[in-house]
Amino acid sequence: MKTNELSGPALDWAVAKCEGVDEEAFRLFYRDAEGDGDAEFHYSTDWAQGGPIIEREGIFCKPTINKGWRSYQRDPFSNGICNSQYGPTPLISAMRCYVASKLGDTVHIPEELA
Repeated sequence: MKTNELSGPALDWAVAKCEGVDEEAFRLFYRDAEGDGDAEFHYSTDWAQGGPIIEREGIFCKPTINKGWRSYQRDPFSNGICNSQYGPTPLISAMRCYVASKLGDTVHIPEELA
């Protein structure tokens, strides 16, 4: 799946993967995506989870003229922008930016989350 199209459980799963969440936690996450439990991962909707990543990774967000959000991440070596992603909310655009920086422009998402 293209990183710029990730949303909901698929985006949260990709962020969890970037964060190094272990396999047992992934299994719990899958069960929630199927409606059988309480999700532990809400990176793209909960500032308490996504906010620290934004701060740690140096991602910044700004509104766009079409009522969405653009997030950027600078390359620490060249001082240029190395990642840029769009989204309907600041957290979604920032988490897409984070995933792109770690996993690239396409991500293999488990079928049950795609």
